[in-house]
Amino acid sequence: MKHEVFEKNSMLLLIGILVVVSIGGIVQIAPLFWVESTIEKVKGMRPYSPLEQAGRDIYIREGCYGCHSQMIRTLRDEVERYGHYSLAAESMYDHPFQWGSKRTGPDLARVGGKYSDQWQAEHLVNPRAVVPESIMPGYPWLAATRLDAEDIAARLSTLRLVGVPYTDEMIEKAKIDLAAQVTPDSRSAREMLRRYPKARVAKFDGKSDNQPSELDALVAYLQVLGTLVDFTSFDASGPNAR
Repeated sequence: MKHEVFEKNSMLLLIGILVVVSIGGIVQIAPLFWVESTIEKVKGMRPYSPLEQAGRDIYIREGCYGCHSQMIRTLRDEVERYGHYSLAAESMYDHPFQWGSKRTGPDLARVGGKYSDQWQAEHLVNPRAVVPESIMPGYPWLAATRLDAEDIAARLSTLRLVGVPYTDEMIEKAKIDLAAQVTPDSRSAREMLRRYPKARVAKFDGKSDNQPSELDALVAYLQVLGTLVDFTSFDASGPNAR
């Protein structure tokens, strides 16, 4: 038998395995060096607005990822419970991504717009006020803490270094756009929406002042999750992807 020589010589078998695996690896990996991106672009995706990015930073700071994932798998029960399965493009501007590995609470990939701003704010301050059976801790200090956004332009600049397509204008207007997102019906808010389509403009914490709080930022981030891609017209085969 032709393969008998390999069966009787372990070193020759090892060399043969290495050769075959190397060829397979080269065939799979080498083409990727000539591909600009392995993530297909999807219509609607954009970088986070300054307020949303600040909220995302707070989300990470408070450890929300320890109990909530942001990735819906293609399994039927996941799709029926949470919505359309997650696309790679939805995490392309996330550094780090928030896929998660544990769900004490529900997945948040599609939580944007599912509840009102008031519900989100009350849930963060006192979870059991809206979900009596919740075991989530409250974060009342978020409403009382003014958002420190002095370095928001620097944060966006750093994200641009790792591939997030913030423009010079976005970075220059970062502090203005952050304040504008909690100032409904203002000219600055309209300008902000030009740069960040589908951003939600509201005083998310329910207060009457125009000073953004950490609660404003976190709710703004939660309310954008899963809202940028129009899944009613999305075609996984590609026509809507560009």
